Amino acid sequence: MDCGVPRELLDDLTAEFDSLRTLVPSGTNLRLPTPAVGWDVGAGVSHLIGCDLLAEEAVRAPGEFRRARPATDVGLAELLEGHITARKDLPVERLRQEWADAFAAMLRAFTSSRREQRVPWFGPPMSPATLATARLMEYFAHGQDVADALKIVRRPTDRLRHVCHLGFVTFEFSFANRGLPVPPSPPRVELRLPSGRSWARGPEGADAVVTGDALDFALVVTQRKHPLDTSLTCRGEVAEQWLAIAQCFAGPPGPGARG
Repeated sequence: MDCGVPRELLDDLTAEFDSLRTLVPSGTNLRLPTPAVGWDVGAGVSHLIGCDLLAEEAVRAPGEFRRARPATDVGLAELLEGHITARKDLPVERLRQEWADAFAAMLRAFTSSRREQRVPWFGPPMSPATLATARLMEYFAHGQDVADALKIVRRPTDRLRHVCHLGFVTFEFSFANRGLPVPPSPPRVELRLPSGRSWARGPEGADAVVTGDALDFALVVTQRKHPLDTSLTCRGEVAEQWLAIAQCFAGPPGPGARG
């Protein structure tokens, strides 16, 4: 049976988990506020735990996941808030253990998934590989929040290519999710990965083009940084409009890029 998630992606997801977990050792002050309004370090970790458990169930038992899935955005917000509330008083070692257990369970589910499988989520069904990419993106985004709270500068890696890919393929979603007309075609995106390698998506010769650093693009599409605070350059109105509202995560429109 072909695994539904490529080994390289599973390895990169695990590396992203390991990298973030090293930032939250024993003795970490979980109450340190992060740039995510109303969230501290503990809330960020608790959110990841809850979503890892949801992803595990969605892959392993899709019927159970569908039956329990909230039907409204309000219900989803309450579910996600419940993950944080349930763990807000846990000591850091207990939280770290729950985190490790939840991630391991999710990884087992991904390893046992099938390539042809369609996984329910909060939006259209997706492949196991797409959900694994989304989980890596969340680890990157919330990892940035935790690093900012702890005043740690993380060394970027080429794992960013997964976040950049998700940012590109959610071009249409970023507009439609805000009730805006979707441009007929996406911009060309040309980025430099931390290794120096080039990464590109979109039609060659497009009128609209985004160029720059992969880290900057990843921070923009996860709404961790405002495009004007990056080295990204845009050519064309569509490129500028997109980066102002880019959102590569599911759910209602986010507050927009941080200024």
